[in-house]
Amino acid sequence: VQLQASGGGLVQAGGSLRLSCVASGRTFSNNGMGWFRQAPGKEREFVAAIKWSGVNTNYTDSVKGRFTISRDNAKNVVYLQMNSLKPEDTAVYYCAASRYSGIYYSNAYYVYWGQGTLVTVSS
Repeated sequence: VQLQASGGGLVQAGGSLRLSCVASGRTFSNNGMGWFRQAPGKEREFVAAIKWSGVNTNYTDSVKGRFTISRDNAKNVVYLQMNSLKPEDTAVYYCAASRYSGIYYSNAYYVYWGQGTLVTVSS
C-alpha cells in the first residue's frame, strides 16, 4: 500500500498549486482522507480532510476559503487545490488515509501516509 503525493514546488505569494495524492495497492474509496503539513521546526498539523463520499470536508482555520480538498474515488486520487498562497503555507505536505470513513483532525486516526511534497511560497 502506497500513497504518492506530488505537485509541490516553489510559488510566489498569491499563487496557486494543486497537490495530488495517488493511492496504490488497495482502494481507499471507503476511507476518510486528509492532508497535513509540517513546517521547519514545527509539528505536523492538520490542513484538510474529506469523508469517503467526498460530500463532507473540513479545514483548519488558516486555510479556509483558500484551499479545497477533493477526491476522485474512481481514480483513487485525492487533491488539495491551494490558492492565494502565503509564505506561512511553506511546509512539507503529507496526504494520509484513515482506517475509518469520516473526517478526522488528529493524525492518530490515519494509518497510511505519503512521503510528502514540499511547498515553498516566496514573499
